[in-house]
Amino acid sequence: MNNNEKSTENPIGEEILRVEELSKNFGEHQVLRKIDFSVRKGEVICILGSSGSGKSTLLRCINRLETPTFGRVYFHGREVGKSQREINEYRSRVGMVFQSFNLFNNMTVLKNCMEGTRKVLHLPKDEAKSRAITHLKSVGMAPFINAYPEQLSGGQKQRVAIARGLCMNPEVLLFDEPTSALDPEMVGEVLNVMKKLAQTGLTMLIVTHEMGFAHDVASRVLFMDKGYIIEDAPPEKFFTNPDNERTKEFLKRYIKSEKGSENE
Repeated sequence: MNNNEKSTENPIGEEILRVEELSKNFGEHQVLRKIDFSVRKGEVICILGSSGSGKSTLLRCINRLETPTFGRVYFHGREVGKSQREINEYRSRVGMVFQSFNLFNNMTVLKNCMEGTRKVLHLPKDEAKSRAITHLKSVGMAPFINAYPEQLSGGQKQRVAIARGLCMNPEVLLFDEPTSALDPEMVGEVLNVMKKLAQTGLTMLIVTHEMGFAHDVASRVLFMDKGYIIEDAPPEKFFTNPDNERTKEFLKRYIKSEKGSENE
């Protein structure tokens, strides 16, 4: 998919999410520092940065798995509330895919995908099943509907986790390093599923170390360092002419490691 396809197929729309002055402390350790950015409908935003830069914590704060120390998150212009009922309602529209899959080991693939729509959206059983099968087909996992997670490879588990997230019909899907727990040969099958999702116009916010994916699929790249967002740019600019010296250092190391792996 080239960059022209990204811009013409999925025009960017209204603002869905906005993060303002978001900070997060764990004790005396400040992990996030005054984060400000917005997410518009149809954007695919990749969040890059070294380990420990705050990427996953940011995603967990956006999804309210962590409570920000300061700052606010807005969804369609309204601040995300603090009550569990409001958070549950918000999460039903802003889904999350975890690096460790988080599937229920005692449930089949099909039931894993039906659980949220039955319990949170209160869909009738037949409708929940139909929706689950539709999304499992879309990620190539329909033949495994009666399998249990322990019978699946890591890549298959992650594709089921993506299907489960899609079953909620989210407006935004958050991905927290979705390929980091996978063997190298399984990474491609998950990234291909995510590329297809991007082509449908789904709004996605992705913490990743997959530079090629970010270059080819993202509409924006955010680069984090020491708890700050220090670069926010389209991939064309980010990878060829970033503004920040720290970003340039990071990209030089990435290019060097890529060349090293090619020579092995």
